[in-house]
Amino acid sequence: MNWVAYTQVLKVIKMKLSREELLERIFAANKYNKNQNSSFLNNKGPNDQVDSINILQRKFRSDYEYEKNLSEDKPLIPAAVLVPLVKRGDEYTVLLTQRSADLSQHAGQISFPGGRIESEDKTPTLAALRETEEEIGLKPDYIEVIGHLDIYEVRTGFVVFPIIGLVREGFEINIDPNEVADVFEVPLSYILDSSNHHRQGRVFYGKMRYFYVLPFQGHYIWGATAGMLVNLSETLNYR
Repeated sequence: MNWVAYTQVLKVIKMKLSREELLERIFAANKYNKNQNSSFLNNKGPNDQVDSINILQRKFRSDYEYEKNLSEDKPLIPAAVLVPLVKRGDEYTVLLTQRSADLSQHAGQISFPGGRIESEDKTPTLAALRETEEEIGLKPDYIEVIGHLDIYEVRTGFVVFPIIGLVREGFEINIDPNEVADVFEVPLSYILDSSNHHRQGRVFYGKMRYFYVLPFQGHYIWGATAGMLVNLSETLNYR
């Protein structure tokens, strides 16, 4: 092994985070005190609680983050997604879906499991868990909710609440083909490596738009999903 390859291996090894490191960094970024009871941890189950986050205090990101005066003044549809961190051996992966090609919005794109917050959903967390089970069959019993990313405004008119959950092994995937075409996992170490975060631009409806891209093994991860993955990387690199 040459020196370049050796240093790359060392870099990846250092990016493998334990469960304790994940919790510590997410709690720190979310401004929780691990020495105090959090409503994420102080209930019958980690996913039964009303969200402990004051929405007005949460940070916002958007598809317009690198554009000036392009945000459109229109009502936003609230949605929630699960950011599933799956334990695989000595590291974690991020579970993603490829949306069905027949959907009216974001067809064929890479996304997190999730969807609109419905009137019966008491919190964004419960909406994300419900949508995840409906789309890919991942049951809430396998998920430990540990925090959140920044709220994200999508150009297509959604405001998304990304909920971070640790997924224990042993779960089964049962895809709803009407919504999801495929499920795959990306090593968390790949997400944490900022050299995999690329900025690209493209003309949409006569305007130049800029967005993140994280290409992975033939998957073109871009737009809001890529932006949230960059946010995840920044959150887990929080000191």
